[in-house]
Amino acid sequence: MSKRDYYDILGVEKNANEADIKKAYRKVAIKYHPDKNPDDKSSEEKFKEAAEAYEVLSNPQKRQRYNQYGHAGVGGAANGGGFSGGGMSMDDIFSHFGDIFGGGFGGGFSGGGSRQRVNRGSNLRIKVKLTLEEIVKGADKKVKVTKYVPCETCHGSGAENGDTHKCSTCHGSGQVTRIVNSFLGQMQTSTTCPTCGGEGHVIRNKCKVCYGNGIVKGEEVISLSIPAGVAEGMQLSVSGKGNSAARGGVPGDLIVQIEEIPHPELDRDGNNLLHDHFVSFPDAALGCTIDVPTVEGRAKVKIEPGTQAGKVLRLKGKGLPEVNSYGRGDLLITINVWTPKILTPSEREALHKLNQSTNFQPDPSSTEKGFFNRMREYFK
Repeated sequence: MSKRDYYDILGVEKNANEADIKKAYRKVAIKYHPDKNPDDKSSEEKFKEAAEAYEVLSNPQKRQRYNQYGHAGVGGAANGGGFSGGGMSMDDIFSHFGDIFGGGFGGGFSGGGSRQRVNRGSNLRIKVKLTLEEIVKGADKKVKVTKYVPCETCHGSGAENGDTHKCSTCHGSGQVTRIVNSFLGQMQTSTTCPTCGGEGHVIRNKCKVCYGNGIVKGEEVISLSIPAGVAEGMQLSVSGKGNSAARGGVPGDLIVQIEEIPHPELDRDGNNLLHDHFVSFPDAALGCTIDVPTVEGRAKVKIEPGTQAGKVLRLKGKGLPEVNSYGRGDLLITINVWTPKILTPSEREALHKLNQSTNFQPDPSSTEKGFFNRMREYFK
């Protein structure tokens, strides 16, 4: 099932500013908050959906990629590939956006000031090189990354034998509440518990392998499903495949940056492919069939008699696909006439004779006209 448009989810226009997006997200989040809709799976999904939309649209870089490439640009490909902008847990949402909820929910919701702090792992960045052939079809890749992984000895808890106990200072809430009397009356403030750091529990004996962190250096082989039509510099995100977080928190994301391997005969111009092809003067004058490269192999193209240097031939649909779309660009072939640098005496004499014919004298008006026709053909 395809993903809904992020702007539609939050009910904002595409030109909405940051404040409007934040206000719209808070409104939707309050409406579908789990504490307001207990045991309602539909509301929970809409709550997560809104958080995913806000995570993208509140980030200028992610929003720009989403506007240009759709869900594929921010890892939200709906084709079941390895990239996903979703999959956010409740802990993840409140860890990221709890400041937006604040106490405005009336203090009774889980997103308020009483929620425990959730550790989050850092993001990882890697580069993946693709050929034009892989870009046309999409590619499945496996990459080995060095990263922080959960400690196998303590199963990521940081505690030897899993030995932890509820923090005696905050009684497991992760925050300390204080009431201060002022001339305005009593004021209640909540701060992160200084004893447990907001986690709600304290380790009795630290794991001797990870020293209480719950994570160690390791390696993981990650499968990537890269959609067709990606471009140089595009970044895709694999949710939850970054560094693991300390003591069982939310892992970071793996950011994959696309690099294109240059093709020996084709250049890229957006979704179009460009190829320069040289023919001899006799072939240009008499006409011929040439063999040109495409991303799928080779193709035969007919050169009409009298073809002028600089003429552009277009092969429809032989370019690159659009991300998240069914369209494809074209292959544009520029015909160049090869002029030999060294001539034999007999070749030189033959050319002198040909040059005396009026057919071999350029017509300035037709040449100029031909130039503009070629430019019109190229840009139409």
